[in-house]
Amino acid sequence: MDAFDCPGCQQRDTLIAQLQERIEALETEVRTLRERLAQNATNSSVPPSANPPAAPKPVVKKPTGRKPGGQPGHAPCQRQRVPPERLDQVIRHVPKICQRCQAALPAEPGPNDPEPSWHQMAELPPILAHITEHQGHFRTCPQCGTLNHTPIPAAIRAYTLGPRLASALAYLSGGRHDSKRGVEEVSETLFGVPVGLGTVSAVEQEMSAALAPAHAEAAAAVQQAASKSADETGWKLRSRLCWLWTAVTANVAYFLIHARRGATGLHALLGEALQGVVISDRWATYNVLGVYHRQLCWAHLLRDFQALVERGGTSQVLGEELLGLAEDVFTWWYRVRDGTLTRGTLRTYVDSQRPWLRDLLQRGGRCQCAKTAAFCRNLLELEPALWTFTRVEGVEPTNNAAERALRPAVLWRRRSFGCHSEAGCRFAERMLTVVQTLRLQKRAVLDYLVDAVTAHRKGLDAPKLLPTG
Repeated sequence: MDAFDCPGCQQRDTLIAQLQERIEALETEVRTLRERLAQNATNSSVPPSANPPAAPKPVVKKPTGRKPGGQPGHAPCQRQRVPPERLDQVIRHVPKICQRCQAALPAEPGPNDPEPSWHQMAELPPILAHITEHQGHFRTCPQCGTLNHTPIPAAIRAYTLGPRLASALAYLSGGRHDSKRGVEEVSETLFGVPVGLGTVSAVEQEMSAALAPAHAEAAAAVQQAASKSADETGWKLRSRLCWLWTAVTANVAYFLIHARRGATGLHALLGEALQGVVISDRWATYNVLGVYHRQLCWAHLLRDFQALVERGGTSQVLGEELLGLAEDVFTWWYRVRDGTLTRGTLRTYVDSQRPWLRDLLQRGGRCQCAKTAAFCRNLLELEPALWTFTRVEGVEPTNNAAERALRPAVLWRRRSFGCHSEAGCRFAERMLTVVQTLRLQKRAVLDYLVDAVTAHRKGLDAPKLLPTG
């Protein structure tokens, strides 16, 4: 009997083939699980605070032998002198007798005397909120006995806190991310005004309504901006996962809480037209943007390249070459930012590397590791988006601006576990937008909040969030 006609041999060969497929599948699964276990802040989006115990230690700089503090040539960072109009008191220390000959000295400075030295000391006075009690009195008419009453006007009874105190409490909640009980304690401890948790919630909702026009103004600004940095992170609404999106320009930081992380969320953030250049990571949602209207974040790519190195084999060789390119890119960019290299020269450098990079990614797309091959093919498709910063003014090679803007929001989420209502989400996104936008513009946050609440109570137009002219 021919071996090919033997039923036992055929059954054995089939079983061997099945076992080989099973072994390959298990080996792939083991590799995937090992890579997942090895993920840390250097090779993935895992934050440093979530690094596993076996993760590489943070890079420690070698001692330089120099003394701590500012080095020679470093611009001094001195204490700022408060201007004269802010001073409450000036105490003059004037010499009365000459140290050499004991002669009496004049009270006023002479024409050749230098300016006096100075030292300013700030002190916090006892803070007690100014409390006004309105009383609606009754009077009985002595002629007819009618009881007359002048009620307190409804406009006065509508509020228990003035605009400045309400704005301060809202800032503590939405700007400094304190809990409602913490705001309640601060109000009584620092300002001498006991309030309830319900009052804190009411203040938040009043501030949210007052900031609605500013939030819409910020949305229009980022949607029309020529370039913006975008990112998103998880948020919670009654323990249900949703997403906090942000888009940041040079002077606006816009936040939006949305139920989706996909294209609907992106369009809600940036508008249906998706104008301008968007700096982002490689999250698939951003693929709705054309490659010439995107800038991939090189900081994220550094972690991807490091993951290739740690994968070993052909992936390691590929990752090391890509890391070398990334080091060159950042070196060139720092020189452009410092003014020692022109964008034209930068484009020349980049154009000389692009054919090599495309060839490298094409070879990587054919490698045996499926994950490495998929990464290379994806990066090859997005390759024009690697270099937008070389040709468009105002575009940077990283979306660090958006990540920095999200960091306070992430800390807020971790402390409060998100929001318990839609109204709470609106307060969070509006306060984050206004506070961080004002910080970018170096404007006084509390003054703006007071103006916004005052205008809201009087039915006036909200103050402008963006500079005019």
